Formats: sequence, structure tokens, C-alpha cells
Amino acid sequence: MSGEVVLVRKGAYHDSVRLMRVSRALSATPGVETAMVAMATELNVAVLGDLGFTVPPAGPGDLLIAVRADDPGAAVAEADRRLGELERPGEAGADGQPPLTTGSAIRREPAGLALVSVPGEHAFCEAYDAVAAGLPVMIFSDGVPVALERRLKELAEERDVLVMGPDCGTASIGGVGLGFANVLAPGPVGVVAASGTGAQQVTSLLDWAGAGVSHILGVGGRDLSAEVGGLSTLRALRLLDDDPATELIVLISKPPAPEVAGAVAEAVAGLRTPVISALLGRDATDLTDTAEAALRALGRPVPEWPSWPGPLRGGARKALKGLYSGGTLSTEAALVAGQGDFVDYGDDAYTRGRAHPMIDPALRVEALARAAETDVVLMDVVLGHAADPDPAVTLAPAIARTPATVVVALVGTQGDPQDLHRQAAALRAAGAAVYVSNAQAARHARSLL
Repeated sequence: MSGEVVLVRKGAYHDSVRLMRVSRALSATPGVETAMVAMATELNVAVLGDLGFTVPPAGPGDLLIAVRADDPGAAVAEADRRLGELERPGEAGADGQPPLTTGSAIRREPAGLALVSVPGEHAFCEAYDAVAAGLPVMIFSDGVPVALERRLKELAEERDVLVMGPDCGTASIGGVGLGFANVLAPGPVGVVAASGTGAQQVTSLLDWAGAGVSHILGVGGRDLSAEVGGLSTLRALRLLDDDPATELIVLISKPPAPEVAGAVAEAVAGLRTPVISALLGRDATDLTDTAEAALRALGRPVPEWPSWPGPLRGGARKALKGLYSGGTLSTEAALVAGQGDFVDYGDDAYTRGRAHPMIDPALRVEALARAAETDVVLMDVVLGHAADPDPAVTLAPAIARTPATVVVALVGTQGDPQDLHRQAAALRAAGAAVYVSNAQAARHARSLL
């Protein structure tokens, strides 16, 4: 007979991705029915409640260990062992003391770029240290107040460096991927993107067509807002214009604030390098259209984008539900479909204190279980470095169990470590229709209603 326990470790912070791995390993231990090791954020506490656990009072800076097992004590001991493996000391200096701030790390050893991935409330200080030292910075963290984002980018203008982010999930500098990054062949297209998954969709399609990428410069989803003024976008455009390897620039964003749109248009008009703009929601342009326009501008043929049709389930299909991990992909799908209820599980509300849904599919698996026979479920699966190493392992069984009809937009390249063709085959075998174009997947989902 199994028992359960929920422990609270006050002030024991760990990265959410590492905690997810501990949870997965613990759940796979013989005799363990359910296990979750996570920070006590409001969302994680609610998830534990849904799993039937009673959670003691705890705050978002506290660690929760919840297990339901034949031997709860042994399960907790295994959790502690795995948590202990995470506590590796940082790189120490000659005095044995690891650097405690970005500034002290830069003073100890010169660097070419800083990548900041800490809880949002601490990200500004670390990024400010990097920019003040004259380093470009990529801020993976979200949750940075917009006023501080503006201040940081104004400082970057003074120091003549680029700030990518906050909430910059994807970048590639000279073929070196940062954050969520696909394996892309080198080539003539440079990308400026206020969207990580938008950049991944366009560059993955270009890669399918044999057109490579020079750089992907993410600027953060708020850069083209009136509050930030497009400061990083304007700098990124200038940088790519000065890059001899870049023959064409693609700008990806939701429609900017009107005053920012004017500044960007003026800047584009003054560049030597041609620019193709993909502003979702304007002129019915989608990301696949943008990739095709880029191919035509390069004088390359537009291929037929691969798809793997799936079986139809049930009878009448009445409702469309979007279960997305990428915000821009979700926005694009909703625009193309013209109807439906879409949830972006990559939104800040769902990622505080837990891994991004490109890494941890748990919330979307739960949503698939709640889907009805009359639903069409449209979802993305994004491949590449830093993403789930084998998303089909978890998602395919969930797709096979759901009574809904499932359509998947599989965003990735043939060089990605997950093996795109193997992922497509597994998802199709589970009953999903699979498309490499998110827009085509959305059109197919709409046609099923």
C-alpha cells in the first residue's frame, strides 16, 4: 500500500529545468507512483493540488518535494541524492571563490557575450553589469519590468552593444546557437526577431529549402513597443547591414507601435541590404509566406513543405483548441484558423518556477487528457538544442489516448538532435496529422471543423 509525503525546504532554490529532470527520474523509480520536485510557485502548488497532494504553507522561493510511493521515505532520500548532484560548485578563481556576480566574472576573465538566465527579478542587475562592461548580452529571463528594459537598452546605445531580450528565447551568432536553437546550415539570411519561435519557424523552413542563415538576433517581444522604442531592433538591423555574410534580412514581429513602425521603416529605407518584414496580423502575412518570400528574393525555388497526414477520429468536430508552447506560433495559428480557443503555455503565467513547455510537456499532456471527442486540437512541437530531447516519448502516448483529432506543427530541421523524421513518424503513428508549416497545420485544423 502506497503512502505520500510533501516536504517544504525553505529558501532552497534550484533551476526549474534541473528540477524537472529530477522529477522525471524520480517518477521512473520502481515503487514511485507520482513524484514532483519543484519550486512552490502558485502554479506548481495548484498542479500538486490537482494531483491530490495537500501542500503546507510555502512561498515561491521554497522547494517542494512531493511523492506518492510504496516507500515514501526511500523516494525522498532518492530525491535528496539527485538534488545533491545538482549542487556543483561554480568555477573558482585562484582564491577558491567562484565569481558571485556577472561583473566580477567579467573582471576575472574577458568574454565576448553574456547570457543571462536567472529569475526575472535579478536579471536586470546582471545584464546591467555586462552592458556597463561593454559586452553584448542575451537575456533569456522574462519578468523584467519594461522600464528597466528601456533603461538597459539606452545604456547599450551609449556602450555601442546589442541587448537581446529580455525574454529572448532564441539567437544564433555566426552559427553558434543560444537558448532554443535549431541546427541550421550557414547561409545569406540574417534574422532580426521579436519572437523566438517565429524565428525558428522561418529559419527551419529556409533550411528545408537549402537556404542557410548567417545570424539570428533576438530582441525580445516588447522591443517594438512604444515603451521600448525598437532600440535593439534598430541596432540589430545596422549590425546585419554591416555584415558581409548577410545578403538578405528578415524582420519578424507582431505589428509594432505606430511611432516605432515609422522609425523602423525609415531605418530599413537607409540600409544597403534588402529587408523582408513579417509583421503578423498585418496584410494576412504568415511565417510560411515570409520564408517563401525570402526564397524568391534569393532566386531559389519554393519547395512543397513536408506533411504527414493522420487519421480522422470520431464524428462531428465542433471546437478548435490550440495548445501551444510558442507565443508567436500560437498567435499565427489563431490568425490563420480564424477561430478557436488558444493557450500559449510559454507565457510568463505558466513558466514562473517551472520549465518552459518546449522542455516540459506536462501541462499540455494534461490538456490533451481533458479534450473532448468533438475537439480538434492544434499544437506545436518545437525541436532543436535546449528543447525536450525526445518530445514524442511523452506526447505520442497522450495523443493516442485523447479522443480528439490532433494536428501538430513540427518546427525543426533535419539536423536537429531529436531526428525530425522519427518524431514525425511517432506522432503520426499516435494518430496526429503532422506539418512542418504552422500555417498549413492551422489551415488543415480549420478544414476539419
